[in-house]
Amino acid sequence: MKIGFIGDIVGKPGRKMVIKHLKEIKEKEKLDFIIANYENASHGFGITEKNAKELFRLGIDIMTGGNHTWDKKEIFALLESMPLLRPINYPKGVPGKGLEIVEIDGEKLAIINLMGHFTMPMVDNPFIKIKNVVEDLKNNRIKNIFIDMHAEATSEKRALLMMLKGEVSAIAGTHTHIGTDDLQIFDGVGYVTDVGLTGCRDNVIGMKEDVPIKKFLTGLPGRYDIPDKCKKILQMVVFDINEGKCNDAYKIKAYDEEEYFISQKAFIEK
Repeated sequence: MKIGFIGDIVGKPGRKMVIKHLKEIKEKEKLDFIIANYENASHGFGITEKNAKELFRLGIDIMTGGNHTWDKKEIFALLESMPLLRPINYPKGVPGKGLEIVEIDGEKLAIINLMGHFTMPMVDNPFIKIKNVVEDLKNNRIKNIFIDMHAEATSEKRALLMMLKGEVSAIAGTHTHIGTDDLQIFDGVGYVTDVGLTGCRDNVIGMKEDVPIKKFLTGLPGRYDIPDKCKKILQMVVFDINEGKCNDAYKIKAYDEEEYFISQKAFIEK
């Protein structure tokens, strides 16, 4: 099965890039399933029902969240009615779920949304949680396992790979909005530290630069905002998975209205 994963979709510019490019990418790359991260999809903070419906209509099959999952109050109802995940390591009793199992051409695929600790909201230990979840999935003979690791620290994401090497199919990092160039296949696991944002590329993590600059100069807080006009980018990773192992992986990029292209092929660790 070929899975496409779009990193953090940031505001209207990010949604426009999905509108422009996803249909063609899905058809030409023969993708079986599309996953995307929604936590910044509605003006940078959470997701609305309107925007969620729009993204699903465009061909996205399921979406993962992160620390901004709860920014829109309507998310509580959406988590029950739509294929939307929130980090699985939120404490017991929190609405929604962090794991979904789907069937693609007779094969089961587990999609997991996990959140790190460093600078993040208080959640259960991600490493203990995911270790138990993966063990349960394996005991139930589910081999194909994809994880969106939503974390600030690159060390947490890398440590997750080292802990789960040979046990899951793919780990893709989100949250920093900055794409990394370490796409690889390590002991059968497709891995990238961060997919990178889909949205504005000529500012600060998809947001107007004035507030971040002021904050760094003065220490004073401010509300981050999405530019009305900007140069845009789409970033996604494709994982080709079979019998629980990632056989191939590559990164796709598109700039503004230009044609998409394969920007990086996975390095296979021997």
